[in-house]
Amino acid sequence: MTARAKPVICLMLMLGWVALLWLLEGVDFVTGGALDTFGIAPRDPAELVDIVPAAFMHFGFGHLAANTVPLLVLGFVAALRAGIRRFLAVALLVILASGLGVWLTAAPGSNTAGASGVVFGLFGYLLVRGFIERKLLDIGIGVLVGAVYGSIVWGALPTDGQISWQGHLFGLIGGVVAAFVLRERPRAVTARAAVRPVP
Repeated sequence: MTARAKPVICLMLMLGWVALLWLLEGVDFVTGGALDTFGIAPRDPAELVDIVPAAFMHFGFGHLAANTVPLLVLGFVAALRAGIRRFLAVALLVILASGLGVWLTAAPGSNTAGASGVVFGLFGYLLVRGFIERKLLDIGIGVLVGAVYGSIVWGALPTDGQISWQGHLFGLIGGVVAAFVLRERPRAVTARAAVRPVP
C-alpha cells in the first residue's frame, strides 16, 4: 500500500462500515424492528452469539446518527495510524470486550446494541497509543482526541439508566488493552560480524 493510497483506503473502509450500519438500520426500520433481536440480553448463554452483531445494530436512526460521526472520525484516524490489519484487530477486541462486559453486567431484562462501545474503544486506543509506543505524533493525536472527544468519558459512568454505560466502559477498557496488546514492537536488529582476510 502506497503512502498516497493509504488515506483513501482507510476512508473507504470507514465509509463502508458506516454505510453498512445505515443499511442495517434501514432494514430494521422496514421490518418493524426485526433486527433488534440481535441486541445483547445479559447472562443468557444463547445471547453470546449476538456480541459481534450487536455492535452493528441500533435502536432507531437517531441512535445511529449519534454514533456515525465519531465512529467515522476515530475509525479513520485509528486505521490510518495503526494500519488496516491492526485496526481491524483493535476493533474486534473492542467489540468483544464491550459485548462481554454488557453480557456480564447489564441490567436484567435489558437489550443492548449499538456502535458506541466501538467509539469508546477507539477513543481509548487513540488516547493512550502514542504514550505506549512512545511516538510523538501519536501522543499529539491522543491529546487532540482527548480535547475533542474527552467529554464522552462521562458516558462510561452509571449516570443514565437509558444509556448502556457498561458497553461504553468495557469498550473504553478494551481500547486501552488493545493499545498494549497490539502495540507496534521494535524490530530486532541483527549484528553482522565483519571478517577481514589475513594478508
